Amino acid sequence: MTQTNEQDLRLQILDSLLTTPHRALEQVAALHESMLARDPLFYGHLAVWYFAEGHVRDHKEVFVANLLTSDLAAHRDAGFELLQRLPPYQVARVVDFMKRAKKKMPRSARTAVVRYLRHREGAKRRFDRAALRGRKALKHLYATLHVKPSERANRILFADDPPEDSLAFQVKQLAKAATPEAQAEAIVTHRIPFPVAIGAIRTLTPVVLVALLDAMTPQEVINHLGALERRGALAHPEVKAMVDAKIAAAKSDGRVSAYKAKVAAKAVGVDAATAAALTEVTEAQVKKSGRIRRPTALLVDKSASMEKALEVGKQIAAMLSGIAEAPLYVYAFDKVPYFVQSADASLAGWEAAFRHLRAGGTTSIGAPLAAMRRREQRVEQILVVTDEQENAAPYFPQELDRYAEALETPVPEVLILKLGQASGYLEKALRAKKVTVETLSFTGDYYALPNLVPLVTRPSRLDLVMEILELPLPTRRDGKGSRKAA
Repeated sequence: MTQTNEQDLRLQILDSLLTTPHRALEQVAALHESMLARDPLFYGHLAVWYFAEGHVRDHKEVFVANLLTSDLAAHRDAGFELLQRLPPYQVARVVDFMKRAKKKMPRSARTAVVRYLRHREGAKRRFDRAALRGRKALKHLYATLHVKPSERANRILFADDPPEDSLAFQVKQLAKAATPEAQAEAIVTHRIPFPVAIGAIRTLTPVVLVALLDAMTPQEVINHLGALERRGALAHPEVKAMVDAKIAAAKSDGRVSAYKAKVAAKAVGVDAATAAALTEVTEAQVKKSGRIRRPTALLVDKSASMEKALEVGKQIAAMLSGIAEAPLYVYAFDKVPYFVQSADASLAGWEAAFRHLRAGGTTSIGAPLAAMRRREQRVEQILVVTDEQENAAPYFPQELDRYAEALETPVPEVLILKLGQASGYLEKALRAKKVTVETLSFTGDYYALPNLVPLVTRPSRLDLVMEILELPLPTRRDGKGSRKAA
C-alpha cells in the first residue's frame, strides 16, 4: 500500500467515528473490526487518542475489547491499562462484549479485570463508592469471571452485611433516619450519591435536597436535572439557587461532557434562565477543545426535507464560532444562498439568526460558493451539512474550480456532514476531481458533534493523523506486560 493510500485510509477511519449509536455496541463493532484489520498500527494509537479526545462511551468500550483480544502484544498491554480507567458498568459491558461478540476472553483480559477489582478493593473509600454506583456491574464481574471477592467486598455486595465503616452501612442508616435533619446530616457527612439517596428516602424535603446538592458534582446535577425537577427542586428558591450555582460551576469543570448540558436543557422543562445557563456550559466546554485558525465556511442545506440540517447547522455554527480565530462564513442554501450572521457566538444568537429560515425548494450546493467567490471570501476548508442531493446549478464541484481560480487560492478541503439517506453524489464527484474530501454521517446523536472539533482545528486532517500516530501506547504499570516499551 502506498503512503498516500495509507493516509487516505487513516482519514477514513478517523472520520467514521461520528457514526455513534449509544448503547448499541454491535452496531459499531463492524466498523472497529474493519479499522483493526485494515490498519492495526493506527488503530492502537487511535484508541489512545479517542480516550483523551472522544466523547462517546460505546467507542471507548469497543476499543478496549478489541485491544484486549488483539493478536498484538502492544495492543493487549494498552487495552489492559485503558480498561483500568473505566467505571465498573463500562468494564462489565466490555467483558460481555468480548464474550458475546468476540467469542473469547483471553487470560490477559481476565487478568486486567482481576487487577481492576483488586485495585478497588485495596482502597476502601473508592471501593465503597464504586459499589454504591455500580453494585450490579461489580457483582456481575465477580460472578461471570469466577473471581473470589475480598471479605469486605463479599459483605457489601453479596452478603448484604456491610461493615460499619462502609458507605453501604451508612446508606442503611440513612433509610432509618427519622427526621429530614438527620437524613441531611448523613448525606453531608458521608457524601452519599444522589441516585442512592433518593432510593433510600421516601420524601425529599428542601433540607434533604440542599444536602444532596451539596454532595453532587456539576456533572451529576446536569445528569439528574430531570429527577431534581420532578422532585420539586427547581420550584424551591433556595434549592434552585444551588442548582444554578452547580450549573455555573460546570463551565470550568473538566469532567463535564460538552453536549450533555444542552441535551439536558431540551429534555427537562427548565426555565429560560436555566436553559441559557446550560447552553453556556456547552459553549464553555467546547471552547476548551481547540481553536480554528483556518478560514472556514459552513454551508447548511435548507432545501426540501432538510429541517434537520437547519437544526444541526445552528448547533454547529454556535460550536465553531465560539472557537474560531479565523473568519467563519455561514450560509444556508436551497437554490439560492442565504448569508447567515449572528450577533454573537452563542447558541441563542445563532438560533435567532436561523429563526426565519424554512426548509424548501430545489438544491444548489454550489450557490453559496458562488456568493463567496463574488464577495471574495477566502477559506481553506468548507463544511457542508447536506444529504448530497444537488439538482440545480451552479453545481458545487464545478463552482469549486471557479472559486479557486477566481480567488487565486488552493482548492479548499471539503468536509461533508451527511444527513438522512445521503446519496453519495457530492463525495463521488469531488473524489473524481481529486479534491480532498472527508465525510461524516450524522445519525441524530448530538453528543457526537464535538467530534467535529479536532477535524476543523488542526491545520489539516493529515496533521491530526500524524498527531495521533505520535501518541505512545500505554504499557502495563505492573511490569508484567508483553513488551518493554510503547
